[in-house]
Amino acid sequence: MYSILIVEDEPGMLMGLKDNLEFESYQVDTAEDGEIGLQKIINNKYNLVLLDVMLPKISGFDICKKARAKGIQTPVILLTAKGEEIDKVLGLELGADDYITKPFSLRELLARIRAVLRRTQSPAVNQELKKINIGRLQIDFNSFEGTVNGDDVKMSSKEVDILHYLWDNRNKTLSRDDLLDKVWGMEYQPTSRTIDNFILKLRQKIEDDPNHAKIILTVHGVGYRLVSN
Repeated sequence: MYSILIVEDEPGMLMGLKDNLEFESYQVDTAEDGEIGLQKIINNKYNLVLLDVMLPKISGFDICKKARAKGIQTPVILLTAKGEEIDKVLGLELGADDYITKPFSLRELLARIRAVLRRTQSPAVNQELKKINIGRLQIDFNSFEGTVNGDDVKMSSKEVDILHYLWDNRNKTLSRDDLLDKVWGMEYQPTSRTIDNFILKLRQKIEDDPNHAKIILTVHGVGYRLVSN
């Protein structure tokens, strides 16, 4: 049985989500403010977190940022009433796996939950993978841990996912749309600026000179290619 934490401060929304998810046979825990939600994420293992953005004490964005900084890779779906693109992009770049804008239908929410669980809980995600050297970076795709010259390097879940997909398709040119679709796999597609920002971060970890990339190459007008001998 999959376990889901709902972090939501509106009592009616919280209980409605809890009742419906339990009806769908999910094991559900709840938190009514950001501070409690963050502590539960740190101290417990969940398969998924439904995280409201506008919360008392600690915002959903800050919860996501703090959890990822601690190496917690639990999948997160943001619940937000905001519709501006900057908020959507910010949430995804902080490590969220998907978002859904209020008001939403139960059918849509359940579809998003199933999609994220399918991507993150499948055996292929958890299979043991040896450490791989990509440029200066040694990466363990199973543990999400990276090192450069023996020093630990913080890797967000999305950085690892993007790098993993590039590695699986090394020496092939991948479009931005392809990367976004395969890594996020959701109906809403972030802008190409999102993937460009992640590529910049990866180059800083991988390349000897990030300004003159030799490993993750830009294919102008198309996307990117990871070069490996």
